[in-house]
Amino acid sequence: MEKSWERYSRQMLFQPIGEEGQQKLLNSKVLIVGMGALGTVVANHLARAGVGHLVFCDRDYVELSNLQRQTLFDEEDVQQFLPKAVAAEKKLRKLNSSISIEGHVADISANNIEEFIEGVDVIVDGTDNFQTRYLINDVAYKYNIPFIYGGAVSSRGMGTVFIPGKTSCLRCLFPTHDSSGQTCDTIGVLSPVVDIVASLEALQCMKLLTDNQDDIANELTTFDIWKNHHFSMKLGEANEQCPTCQLKEYPTLTESDQDQVTTLCGRDTVQIVNNGTVDLEESEKKLRSLVKDLKRTPFLLRVYLHEGETMVLFPDGRTLIQGTEDISRAKTLFSKYIGM
Repeated sequence: MEKSWERYSRQMLFQPIGEEGQQKLLNSKVLIVGMGALGTVVANHLARAGVGHLVFCDRDYVELSNLQRQTLFDEEDVQQFLPKAVAAEKKLRKLNSSISIEGHVADISANNIEEFIEGVDVIVDGTDNFQTRYLINDVAYKYNIPFIYGGAVSSRGMGTVFIPGKTSCLRCLFPTHDSSGQTCDTIGVLSPVVDIVASLEALQCMKLLTDNQDDIANELTTFDIWKNHHFSMKLGEANEQCPTCQLKEYPTLTESDQDQVTTLCGRDTVQIVNNGTVDLEESEKKLRSLVKDLKRTPFLLRVYLHEGETMVLFPDGRTLIQGTEDISRAKTLFSKYIGM
């Protein structure tokens, strides 16, 4: 065995993987959408397992409240206001320098998701909202890429695997979803349930990549680790009118305009997406005399307003207005300091 493969020796002793499966892992490419609680655990497992090319996207930066469950981050990342994608890439490179790792500070949308799927063998869900999951679902079925879904909130977790041409899709299982549902930011989440869900996602990904698809159950698994509940449900047949896997309309990919102003549920934050890019240095010069305080890093500009709210500007044109869920007020502050 080659010396560079020594790190995988115990994994290769597992007969369903072996040397052949390990080579398949090394030749594989996985996209993880979201680098929060689920994404960090998935990425950690897949990097250590030797998946040859990991790509991940996340729009956010590391905050102190993340450290309870987002396992790739530490207090230094918080102090430096590092974007999650940047902090995760640094940590993962230290775990395994022999694989390719790409972290992108990006808000996944219909406008850019197709840029990240070239050569991807599996897409893994590391998000916390169904709007993005429907988008992943559409791109997965359009390009025939398996999609691993997972969710965790409170003490509850769930997950399944959607395989184009073999299973029904996410939209068949959840035709609609109430965006005002419970989230980690509104009712909390336990770190162990995140670990369980994300570890199962990583395991299913390894099955897919090593051609052990027959060992994947065609079912949705749900559980509550606090109340000791566990339930599995067959995915069932596809809905004949499903716009994704049957009619192939892919509605989230073909929407002409994405919402430019979005309330981030439970986070007391409004996100505003402006056309074009932002020059952080120029923005700092413009705003310095107008605001209470500001701090600039290579990745973002954090601005403390006299009104009490905080603005966070990203180079890709996104701005977070923190301290309000009132879209009108967020627009007013944005217009005052940035210009609509």
